[in-house]
Amino acid sequence: MDAKRLENIPLFAELSRKDRERVARWTDEIDIPAGYHLLQEGRLPHEFFAIEEGRVEVTKGGEHVANLGPGDFFGEIAIVEHERRTASVVATTPLRAVVMSAREFALMQSEMPTVAARVHQAIRVRLARDADASPD
Repeated sequence: MDAKRLENIPLFAELSRKDRERVARWTDEIDIPAGYHLLQEGRLPHEFFAIEEGRVEVTKGGEHVANLGPGDFFGEIAIVEHERRTASVVATTPLRAVVMSAREFALMQSEMPTVAARVHQAIRVRLARDADASPD
């Protein structure tokens, strides 16, 4: 993974060059065809994704939750919360993404508090959205 490309992903954009190089060593870059299922709700978590190019659809219980595109990330909730996947994600266009294993993701969180804070903020927003959508 080229550390320079991480500048285009908001989660990593404000990191120093040295820190982006560290993140680049922990990640791989993947190309995924449209229609590919990246995450399945209820499964155990193994990786975290940040989108460079393309779009994905997020569903929960078969219902549309969100569309994500360049700069967005997903897969963090189950890793951080130590739970099964809370949603399914399918590529709706050809996708180029940065992928990080759960182990490297945990390492990044412990060594880069600014990134960890952004990830935790996104989790709070997403879980609040899910709670608002739940019937009483």
